[in-house]
Amino acid sequence: MSASPTPKPWIEGIHAYVPGKARSADGRELVKLSANENPLGTSPATLAALTQAAPPARYPDPDASALRQGIGALHGINPARIVCGTGSDELLNLATQGYAGPGDEVLFTRYSFAVYDIAARRCGAVPVEAPDADYGADVDALLAAVTERTRVVFLANPNNPTGSFLPAGEVARLHARLPRDVLFVLDQAYAEYLAPEDDDCGLALAGRHDNVLVTRTFSKIYGLAGERIGWATGAPGIVDTLNRIRGPFNVTNHGQAAALAALGDQEFVRRSREHNTAELVRFSDAIGALGNHGLRALPSKGNFVLVLFEGALGAAAALDGLAEAGFAVRHLPGQGLPQALRITIGTREQMDAVAQRLRALAEAAR
Repeated sequence: MSASPTPKPWIEGIHAYVPGKARSADGRELVKLSANENPLGTSPATLAALTQAAPPARYPDPDASALRQGIGALHGINPARIVCGTGSDELLNLATQGYAGPGDEVLFTRYSFAVYDIAARRCGAVPVEAPDADYGADVDALLAAVTERTRVVFLANPNNPTGSFLPAGEVARLHARLPRDVLFVLDQAYAEYLAPEDDDCGLALAGRHDNVLVTRTFSKIYGLAGERIGWATGAPGIVDTLNRIRGPFNVTNHGQAAALAALGDQEFVRRSREHNTAELVRFSDAIGALGNHGLRALPSKGNFVLVLFEGALGAAAALDGLAEAGFAVRHLPGQGLPQALRITIGTREQMDAVAQRLRALAEAAR
């Protein structure tokens, strides 16, 4: 008779996260527009900081003290109310682990970030999807899905992978009607791409209430995806909970040094945001011109566009056609979006080439 360790039943229900591809099926390296990385790369000041970080033989500061001070200074937050993580992904998982368990429910909108489902299942909680409103969050649908078992509510704003966005008034309305014992996690991974007037006031909400956690990342506009650095802010009790269960040295020496330098180069952030805004409009307009071919670009506040294929050209065929032309984009059938491709905003030349290829594919499919 043989035996082997058996995972908890809820672990077997997890579908592992699938990252954006960078190579074709035959192994060719492609222009990577599948992972929402910054096409401008990383700022020179940040790259310089990477060469000056403490040597790998030394453990990093377990509290990321200087980095938390820098984040606090930039955003007007008490550093004691900030916790850093291995990307915001770690913090999203820790928030769920800290406040939900077997039999509890974790709520989010359909077509939300794939990590929310994984985070719920990792701790034995039940993931619950609320209906969407044209691929975006619907506050009333979320509130209607809250039960006595709801422990965590996730809202990505802007949302990945659809690009949708809720204004400050709707975010405040959602929070105001949630039970006080429910943790409201506002995932702001793409917040730096917003114009100042589009601020959803999430940081202020986290500063005033005991049940709000806001998460952010250095992976997107700051161009530090490879270093895996994120941060979160909330009430002291929430921050204490996350500190109790996070990894003790979860942000590396290089990561802390790079992120701190990145905070100091807001000119790079501004240029990245302006580039994204201009190319997002141009590319969305180019897709809009293909509406008679069944292509539709959802309005986006992120650094990507979700393109729907509702005509003769299907998303899978478009995916293959773009790969043949040298581009990797994101197909998301596992998230209920077999009819869509998420396309990261790249350089002007890359976006023009993608739009031209999609036009050729759409015309050939008629």
